[in-house]
Order: sequence, then C-alpha cells, then structure tokens
Amino acid sequence: MFVIRLAGLRVRMENRYPFIERQCRDYIVSGDAADFAVSVTEEEIREEQTNGDFSAGYCESICLYRHICEVMPSYNVFIMHSAVVEVNGNAYAFTAKSGVGKSTHISLWLKHIAGARVLNGDKPLYRIGDDGSVTVYGTPWNGKENWGYNGQAKLKAVCFIERGGTNAIRRADEDDAIARLMHQLYLRGSRESVNRQLTLMDALVHAVPYYVLSCTISKEAAELSYGTMSRESMKGE
Repeated sequence: MFVIRLAGLRVRMENRYPFIERQCRDYIVSGDAADFAVSVTEEEIREEQTNGDFSAGYCESICLYRHICEVMPSYNVFIMHSAVVEVNGNAYAFTAKSGVGKSTHISLWLKHIAGARVLNGDKPLYRIGDDGSVTVYGTPWNGKENWGYNGQAKLKAVCFIERGGTNAIRRADEDDAIARLMHQLYLRGSRESVNRQLTLMDALVHAVPYYVLSCTISKEAAELSYGTMSRESMKGE
C-alpha cells in the first residue's frame, strides 16, 4: 500500500503486486492520508488477463486506474484519451482514431517546436477549475511510448488529427467537438459518475478552442498546428 498524488488529490493504492508501485514511483507522496482509496480483486485481474498475455501486476495497474477514473469526476477531474504536449507552460491536447498517426505528429512537435515536451502520451487527467479554466495533469499511465512526466499545464486548445495528403487546419464547431470527444471519454462506473463526466465534458467544450488537423508527416504540419493553436489561444487571454 502507498499513496500517490494525482491532479492535486491524494490516492491510496491498495495493491497486491509490486508492478504498480514501480510504475508510480514519481508520484508517490509520504503519509497514509488520502482523499480516496482504490483496490481490485483477483477476479478483476484474471478477467483483464483474458485480453492478452499480460502479467498480473500489469493488469492490476490497468484495473486500479479504471477505478481511479470512476471516482475522479466527483472532484471535477476526468480522464480523456489523448496525448498532451506542453510548450512554455501551455498544454495542447491531441486526439485521433487508432492508427491515424497521433504519436507521429507529436514526434514532429518534439523535433521542430522549441521547448515542446510531452506531459502525457495517452491517459492524462483534466481538472475543471472554478473559473472554468482547464488544467491537464500527467499520470503514470503514459502509453506505449512512455512519454510523460509528473507535471501540470493550462489547456489552451484541443486538436483532432486526421490523416491527409496536404496540411490544413480548421476550427471545429461545438457539435463537431462534442461528437468527437464522446469517443475519447471513459464513460464507465456509476450513473452518477457518468453523468458528472458528461457535465465536465460540457465545461471542457466551452473552455478552449477546438481544431481539426489534416496533415502529412512533415515539419510544416507541426509548424501549422502549433502556430495556429498558439496564436488563437492567445487572443482570448
């Protein structure tokens, strides 16, 4: 058992296997006090193992994070499947259908955008503030590339990536943004938790601008997306 800090909250991990403690080493804090605790049963772990040839410890980690994400909406925090790049303290979130090339595009940011670094490559947490602003937090669940760090940044824009033969970016309207976001949320848990996540998503939709990017694998694609989103987000400040 140990305690980690996620999105400003203390979470007690009542684990059975050492894998998760190694995974969370950069997030562990001292003391036993916690805002809430999570644990999983052996039955849950065995069920998760049916999805592939994974160790019990790895499967426990997946199940623990699911339980965390079911509780977090009570604290105005939710998970959105996305990759988040931080540049000069500002966060830019990217989502895409599997296989479209989200990681490839982010690699271009890391190569060509000065100061860019990945806050989380797969499963970050989003907190809606009392003023309507959105802060994105890193988590130990970073995705297959293991891109990420224990930090936070203010969300400035969300970008939906599509594969294309040319580089083009446009603003997404509210209906388009909602339809695309629905596929990236973790809408599981109690009815109360799901309803709360939908409320938080509505706040997210109105917090920042949304874009649809059609792009090639090129320096120009990274410069176009960063240049457009950083300029537009600054207009509202």
